[in-house]
Amino acid sequence: MRFLSSLCFCAALLPTLLPGALSAAEITHAMGTTEVPDTPQKIVVLTNEGTEAMLMLGKTPVGAASSWYGDPWYPHLGDRMAGVEVVGTELAVNLERLAMLEPDLILGSKKRHEEIYPQLSAIAPTVFVVNATDFKDNMKLYASSVGMEAEGEALVSAYEADVARLRAALGENAGDTVSVVRFVPGQLYVYRHDSFSGVVLNDIGFKRPEVQAQDGLALAVGKESIPNMEADRMFYLTYDTGNGEGTALEGETLKDPLWANLEVVKAGNAHKVDDGVWATSQGILAARAMLRDIARIYGTDVDLSSN
Repeated sequence: MRFLSSLCFCAALLPTLLPGALSAAEITHAMGTTEVPDTPQKIVVLTNEGTEAMLMLGKTPVGAASSWYGDPWYPHLGDRMAGVEVVGTELAVNLERLAMLEPDLILGSKKRHEEIYPQLSAIAPTVFVVNATDFKDNMKLYASSVGMEAEGEALVSAYEADVARLRAALGENAGDTVSVVRFVPGQLYVYRHDSFSGVVLNDIGFKRPEVQAQDGLALAVGKESIPNMEADRMFYLTYDTGNGEGTALEGETLKDPLWANLEVVKAGNAHKVDDGVWATSQGILAARAMLRDIARIYGTDVDLSSN
């Protein structure tokens, strides 16, 4: 009851909590239309990809959902998140801790947070993307929500310019067939067009093995499907919750004769990449890191953005 009362109190004070309350922008998003402050100063972000968008805009949030792994942030974020308060995870937001930060803007995802949208909106203006699969469109919405629409457009354009430079540097290799395989505790997956990595690979122009050249995020497969992973290049990644099960599955699979007999493996063209970058983070920082990974693996001499 005490927390519910505090939410009501926050809602009552909302007009006075907004800096320049009469100076607001109207944002259309996955949950409707919301008035947000022109220049929010205390932003809480409930998705990993939203956090990356804010960092790219130079807006360090006051609070954020923790990374899917890390302590509590992905290694590829470096020290960018120093001093940011953890407000739970993407799937379990700590509303009381969030409210204590007195944010003036909350960013989240309809897919993850639709059920708690009323509670979040009682704390501060709340803007949702639909989900995290399209980081480019999401980047633009996040940027508009903090009064930085032009900067958001510029960041997406910079990513697209990097893609074009990488594609040119790859030459005929840009037409390679590439396979993406992921080990998670108890299950092997291949990733498809609509996954985060699939979007980036499609942007570059890579082809995919038949079973991966489909709409959708991913397909759970058994080891008997390993021959269908054949490609010119393979990128494999492992998600491990800390109990070693994901790593164990990776080890078992890499020892399997079906894996060892893949031409891509025998040619030395199967490469382990970071799960946080290629799958779990799903933000624009991770997308640019993916481009750098691909440039490094292919040995291309191309000048890409350093962020």
